[in-house]
Amino acid sequence: MHIRFDVPADPDYPGRVAAALSSVRLRRYGYVGGVLVAVGVIGLAVSRGFARGEQFSSLWLSLVVGGVLSMLYAPWVRLRARRRSSRYAVEGSYDISDNNIMMRSGSESGGIAWDGVSQVRPTPEFWIVYVDRMPATVIPRHLMSAEDAETLRAYMTRRGLLRTR
Repeated sequence: MHIRFDVPADPDYPGRVAAALSSVRLRRYGYVGGVLVAVGVIGLAVSRGFARGEQFSSLWLSLVVGGVLSMLYAPWVRLRARRRSSRYAVEGSYDISDNNIMMRSGSESGGIAWDGVSQVRPTPEFWIVYVDRMPATVIPRHLMSAEDAETLRAYMTRRGLLRTR
């Protein structure tokens, strides 16, 4: 297998990559925030049910506010990453073989050996490549030809890196 494709100098591309990689790391903040909001709302409802009059519990309200802020943290970080990374738009390329994934961006280049990849997770636009439990890079499917994307998908599935749905 040998797949090569270019990445144009699109100002939106680095932001989409940053958003894809950060969404993996920041997903837990949404879950924690949801739990905090649920506990806070239940606590407010229970404390209001037992209290006579307009007694107000700041603990439960703090949990609700903290949960909402936690849920808003991930979108805020993704928005900042998109805005900051737009100035990094340079031409690049991918050169994917049976042994490794080589990436070039401007004057920088780097690679990941397939032996070091622990898993690959699909998103609508990218394949997110993991080394151990950390997302290391993305492979943009939309920039590849359909035949190359299918060849790479089959290769990753054969290696046990990409789970079929």
